[in-house]
Amino acid sequence: MKFVISLARRNLKGRPIRTVALLMLAAFLTAAMFGGTVTVKSLKKGLESYEARLGADIIVVPKETDSHGTVESILLQGVPGYFYMDKSVLDIIGSMESVKNFSPQFYLASATTGCCDSAVQIIGFDPESDFSIQPWIVENYSSSLEDGDVIVGSNIRIPNSGEIRFYNVTCNAVAQLDTTGTGLDSAVYANMNTIQKMMESSDNLGFHYFSKVSFDRAVSSILIEVEEGCDINSVARDINLQLDDAVANPTKSMIAGIAKGLLGTSKIIGTLTFVIWFLATIILIVSFTMIVNERKRELAVLRICGASIRTLSEVLVVESVLVSSIGGLFGIVAASMVIFPFEGVLKRSLQLPMLLPGAGLIFLIAIGALCGSILTCGLTSVICTHKITEKDTGLILREGA
Repeated sequence: MKFVISLARRNLKGRPIRTVALLMLAAFLTAAMFGGTVTVKSLKKGLESYEARLGADIIVVPKETDSHGTVESILLQGVPGYFYMDKSVLDIIGSMESVKNFSPQFYLASATTGCCDSAVQIIGFDPESDFSIQPWIVENYSSSLEDGDVIVGSNIRIPNSGEIRFYNVTCNAVAQLDTTGTGLDSAVYANMNTIQKMMESSDNLGFHYFSKVSFDRAVSSILIEVEEGCDINSVARDINLQLDDAVANPTKSMIAGIAKGLLGTSKIIGTLTFVIWFLATIILIVSFTMIVNERKRELAVLRICGASIRTLSEVLVVESVLVSSIGGLFGIVAASMVIFPFEGVLKRSLQLPMLLPGAGLIFLIAIGALCGSILTCGLTSVICTHKITEKDTGLILREGA
């Protein structure tokens, strides 16, 4: 076996151009399998994270906002926005027996000028009634959220001082949340008193975005948890019958639309990955066939010198395994340099929640892609070698005479 490996290595070194071409082909094949699989897995994990973070059965928003898809832009893409409806909606929802819990939220969008450290979505919530945000805030911060405290998403940089300003209101960033792969990673969370202080300060600074909004009479959205056993869609319809300027949407319907887009994107990525693999396999078969035909006299001489058909097959298979292993590793590294540093760009271009899988799963995907590349190259080499070694050695030598 030592002789086979040594001969295979010398053969590869002796034809550097041919070897590099095969390495690039193997790298391209592995990069496609690895990159496609990681992207699909990231999209699926992002959807699961998005569903878990919503934490409500129904969300109520202003009717005009719902028709423009502003909520999805904020939650999915992290586009700062603000919208309001009359707080009387809370009384209507609170009077319904099918509603178990409900909690208001208030949205602000920070400015991009010197009064704010960054332009982000600010979400105010009521800690006393909230059942959606606090369950996952407590994973990183177990104390109560005091006035002036904020909790920030994973995409927001916290200064060394721990202080961050919004409309010249200095807040204490007491915790940073884990990555969700959604627009929530670019959000800031505060209690309602902190939000009111920001609104008052923004008006004093000349930002009149919220001047027509009465904080005491307005909310942006209402999250609802229905009683156990109640049909969510039926409850949403009942709420809509009593609302004029607001609309209640089951969160499952929001997720269903995203899931549909994710399924379509996953199919496209899967199809492209298969097409690349198929074309690469065809090119490999053609390449190995040409290489074996080119080397048939060399193989015939080795046969005359006493090498068996099995030995020749082993040499060619070892060559293909070496090429596919090295090329595959390069392919995985190349795909990683595109996917991991530019995850945010990819997420924005797809406009879908995206969260990279854990290191363990990524490692398994890399191993699977590498094994797939080695297996494809190895089988292709075996098929081509079998065809040429079936020929009579004497006839092969006389062909070039």
